[in-house]
Amino acid sequence: MPRQIALEKTQEVEEVRTLLQQYRALGVASLEKVRTAQLQGLKRKLENNAYFRVIKNALIRRAVAQCKDKPELKKLEEHLSGANIFLFTNINPFKLVLLLEKSRVKATARAGDIAAEDVIISAGNTGLSPGPIISLLGAIGLRTRIEAGSVWVSRDTLVARKGEVIDTRLAGVLSKLGIKSVEIGLSMKVMYDDGLIMTEEQLRVDLEEIQRRFGEAYVSALNLSLNVACPLPENIVLLLQKAHHDAYSLALSEAIPNNETIVDLVRRAHMEMLSLHTRLKRD
Repeated sequence: MPRQIALEKTQEVEEVRTLLQQYRALGVASLEKVRTAQLQGLKRKLENNAYFRVIKNALIRRAVAQCKDKPELKKLEEHLSGANIFLFTNINPFKLVLLLEKSRVKATARAGDIAAEDVIISAGNTGLSPGPIISLLGAIGLRTRIEAGSVWVSRDTLVARKGEVIDTRLAGVLSKLGIKSVEIGLSMKVMYDDGLIMTEEQLRVDLEEIQRRFGEAYVSALNLSLNVACPLPENIVLLLQKAHHDAYSLALSEAIPNNETIVDLVRRAHMEMLSLHTRLKRD
């Protein structure tokens, strides 16, 4: 039997080594607090972008040791702790991380979960019948009343702040009220991509900040191209408008008559004549 187990492990190590050669990138994500149903749905959703596989850390280490052509891959071992799932992919690692972020879903909290946002229980009918629930609600700081055979919460109440740990008592109340206060999904711990190791902090992408920076860079580049009169598809209309305005202003200042300036030149001459006439009358 032990010989059979050793053979199976050897075969699995070879399968993993083949996967490491087949794909350009490998991600390591924690399975902590990830629920089976959500994980299965995620596998189906991303089946065209990544291959998911739960592998024992010891087997990954053995497979990595056999990949002599990928020396940087060995640095993954620093992050191989706890239960992990491994994602093999050929897409950009940042794209994969964003796909994982978008796949996160709200769920009812369990004891020890972290609040994804401020958890507020709103005033109103809980739909629960009077009984032990009144004490449970009171224990987490809710004021209640009985009305029409149901327990009502008297006012909006903050019961947990974003980032706080949800204890057993609060988790039980939130579950009874059907309030989903946590986000569940895979969180990438580290990724190997074609010789480069990227940690969770390096993989984190703030799309709004990136869009803001691109916007600022675009405006700065556009202003520079206008100042040096460098014609581009993006600025040619503005350059022509500026050139027309400058030419028009020059023609007016030098009293050069043409089809565009003649009306303004006559109007200006008329205003100057009226002004001169007024001064002569005073004198």
